Amino acid sequence: MTPATQLAIALATAQGEEKHSAKVTDWTDRIGWIVGLLLFVGLVYWLMRQGWQWRRTLQGGLPALPQAPEAARTAQPLLTMEGRYHGSTTAGQWLDRIVAHGLGVRSRAALTLTEHGLDVDRTGAPGFFVPAAALRGARLDKGIAGKVLTEGGLLVVTWEHGGTLIDSGFRSDRAADHPAWVEHITRLSGDSVVVFTDTKPGIRHHEKEGAQ
Repeated sequence: MTPATQLAIALATAQGEEKHSAKVTDWTDRIGWIVGLLLFVGLVYWLMRQGWQWRRTLQGGLPALPQAPEAARTAQPLLTMEGRYHGSTTAGQWLDRIVAHGLGVRSRAALTLTEHGLDVDRTGAPGFFVPAAALRGARLDKGIAGKVLTEGGLLVVTWEHGGTLIDSGFRSDRAADHPAWVEHITRLSGDSVVVFTDTKPGIRHHEKEGAQ
């Protein structure tokens, strides 16, 4: 074997080793990136979970959600709706999410409105009942609890529970039905309808007294 041949073989062997080393180095980098990404996602999830738990602790004073009485379950429905429940917030504060008693869980929902109040039956989450005396009106909106839809695409029902004014957001499978819900809930609420000036809720009954 000539010196030239030996040199050629040595160069080819060296190039092969360099390529093999480069592949190993690339895989090491990729694994490092994947591990780093997984750690970052895990950290974000942990922080979100801690924030959720902290918010639930702050809202620990909110009483358990009422359930529909027999009279409401057997009453003639004024309206019914199939759609989605998008969450609840402090009234007028669309980012101040309420998570106590499962109110922070988005889910499918079936709504039934009677003269006794609003019954919310949820799939995979606790249902609840809002007595007519606790209703504070309804409106069309576009966002609640981090969920943004088209203008007027969300039915927001305002109600009082344990001294707290709550906004709950729903979207019907037939969004054209929303105005009828606003009309009927506003009628049931009577003079206790809540109106909003900027982000501060007020009671329409109080405004009437002030104008007299």
